[in-house]
Amino acid sequence: MASNLGRLIRRPLATLLLSRSFRHARQISHHKFAGGPACLKSTRERTYLLPNASPYQLWSRSFSSENGDLVDAVVPFMGESITDGTLATFLKKPGDRVEVDEPIAQIETDKVTIDVASPEAGFIQKLIAKEGDTVSPGTKVAVITKSAPSGYETHVAPSEEKVEKDAPPPPPADKGKVEQKVLKAEPPQKEKPKAVSPPLPKVSPSEPQLPPKERERRVPMPRLRKRVATRLKDSQNTFALLTTFNEVDMTNLMKLRSEYKDAFLEKHGVKLGLMSGFVKAAVSGLQNQPIINAVIDGDDIIYRDYIDISIAVGTPKGLVVPVVRNADTMNFAEIEKTINSLAKKANDGTISIDEMAGGTFTISNGGVYGSLLSTPIINPPQSAILGMHSIVSRPMVVGGNIVPRPMMYIALTYDHRLIDGREAVFFLRRIKDVVEDPRRLLLDL
Repeated sequence: MASNLGRLIRRPLATLLLSRSFRHARQISHHKFAGGPACLKSTRERTYLLPNASPYQLWSRSFSSENGDLVDAVVPFMGESITDGTLATFLKKPGDRVEVDEPIAQIETDKVTIDVASPEAGFIQKLIAKEGDTVSPGTKVAVITKSAPSGYETHVAPSEEKVEKDAPPPPPADKGKVEQKVLKAEPPQKEKPKAVSPPLPKVSPSEPQLPPKERERRVPMPRLRKRVATRLKDSQNTFALLTTFNEVDMTNLMKLRSEYKDAFLEKHGVKLGLMSGFVKAAVSGLQNQPIINAVIDGDDIIYRDYIDISIAVGTPKGLVVPVVRNADTMNFAEIEKTINSLAKKANDGTISIDEMAGGTFTISNGGVYGSLLSTPIINPPQSAILGMHSIVSRPMVVGGNIVPRPMMYIALTYDHRLIDGREAVFFLRRIKDVVEDPRRLLLDL
């Protein structure tokens, strides 16, 4: 019985189950009985109960051999609302060296791309899953061995010159055989008369000329693009969408930026952009028209006394909307730093689910791509979205004179079931007043 008990004690811990009440745990210890050494490990072992961004992040490691030499790399927890994903690509191949926490594969979900990290330093022994497979948290994707595979050398390989010198010279060609091959060359064959091709069928001018199928490519749609398509179509089917427009003279805001950009950068370590000015203007507009910050929930209206601004960011993989939390409590520098940080994460593919969840109002700046005018679509479950556009110098009447001014069209798409045209126009008018005269923010006018 003692020997059986010893084998049970020595068996490595394969499964770790935690309830939500144990999120404070940082280390877990499993000990042998009296007379045996204790084993204390930091909980780097990933579980599927805690989000990736949690400060008490845990890892799951499954040892598949008695000596603990092989380790399974599994799909991590991907978020509360994400149950599966598509294995987009492997970053490593069998035989490659990996370090602890080094990404070996990428999982594409409906919202973000998640890395599958190596739980141990070692070598990729084999890949279990295939690219394109649908995987869920806990799915094994690769096996990692801690020992170097056979034939693996750590020293530098000899140069190509030395290899060429050591290689034996090729055997001389047999002249008799070469001549025989030349003599046996087949005589040229007589050309056969070409068959007369049938005349092409006449196509009436009304028939469309379709390109051949050989010039088309069919590729699977990425999961992020599927999710964006579904949400946008749901928005059109659910909301009573209506868009109202206005135009803004950007002279004063651009002058403010030009005069203080160097001092702003020197003090705060971030460049002064136009987005912070529009975020502050949107906050002021939402405070003046709280119905635009509200949302319909069944037969009720939920008024939100906080302002979380979603910023639409176009990435190579699709559109994402990271959220600037509590924008009403931030100054210009804090807004610029937050936007820059979220935009960098979005383009790098490292943004988390929590950083995109929520949001009470969205700002979309199509002007960075040169858009002159558009009608943006609401980001559910919000009730309105502000569209910014490119700045174009146009002739405007100022003080009775025609002068060139940098002008921008702005658009507000809103849910007409909840928001009337009066509130929408007042909101856009507030945006226009604050951007054209930023001093209003200082005087609360």
